[in-house]
Amino acid sequence: MGYIILAFAAILFFSSIRIIQQYQTGVVFQLGRYSRTLQPGLNLIIPIIEETRVVDMRVLTNDIPKQQAITKDNVPVSINGVVYFQVIDAQTAVIKVQNYLYAVSQYAQAALRDVVGGMTFDDLLAERQKIGDEIESIIQKQAGNWGLNVSAIKILDVDVPQELKEMMSRQASAEREKRATITKAEGDKLAAINLAAAAKTMFESPGAMQLRTLQTIDSLGPSPSNTVILGVPIDILELARNLSGKMIEKKAE
Repeated sequence: MGYIILAFAAILFFSSIRIIQQYQTGVVFQLGRYSRTLQPGLNLIIPIIEETRVVDMRVLTNDIPKQQAITKDNVPVSINGVVYFQVIDAQTAVIKVQNYLYAVSQYAQAALRDVVGGMTFDDLLAERQKIGDEIESIIQKQAGNWGLNVSAIKILDVDVPQELKEMMSRQASAEREKRATITKAEGDKLAAINLAAAAKTMFESPGAMQLRTLQTIDSLGPSPSNTVILGVPIDILELARNLSGKMIEKKAE
C-alpha cells in the first residue's frame, strides 16, 4: 500500500511540473478561470485542478493567400502578402480570441481587398510600401484588442491578366521609342547648330574652305582604292598654262 501511495505522489509531482521555454509564456486556468501567467523556467501547477496553455511570444509569420480584387479604375488583379505579428499579452490572446492565427489571417485578407479597391492600378504597382502600411494600420486597430502587435505587412506579388500585361508591354515599348525619337531629334538639332556655326566661321576666314578640303583629302589615306577627283575651272588651267609658257620663254632668252 505504501508503494502505491508513493507512486501516486510521484505521478502527481511530475504532472505538476511545467517547463516554459524562454520564448514562451504559460497561461494557467484554475477550474476554468484565469489564475496566473507562468514565466520562462521551471513552474509548478496543481494537477487536475489547473490547466496550462502555452503561448509562443516570438514574431509569427502568416501568409495572406492570393486575393482577387478590383482596383479603383476597374483593373482586376491577384495579390498576396505576408503578415508579421507578435503576441504581447498572452492572457488576452488566449481568452479573447479562439484562434488568433486564423483571426489575423482572415482580417488581413479583408483589409487587403479593401485597400486595393481604393487605389488605382498605377498606384498599386508603385506604392507597395504604402499599401502594406495602410493594411498594417487597419489590422493593428483590431489586433491590439486581442493582445497582438502587428509589426509589418509586405506585399509579395501582384498578378494581372495576360492581355493587360501585353498592353503594358506595348505601352512601355512606345514610351521607349518616344524617348529615343526625342533624343535623336535633339542630337540632330545640336549638330545642325554646330554645322551652321562652322560654316559661318569658314565663310569669314579666307582660305578656310580650301584647308578643310585638303584636310578631308588627307584623311582618305594613301589606299589605291581611294580615287579623288577635283573639279578645276578651265580658266585656271589656261592661266597656269600661260604662266608656264612665259617662264619657259624667259629661260630660253
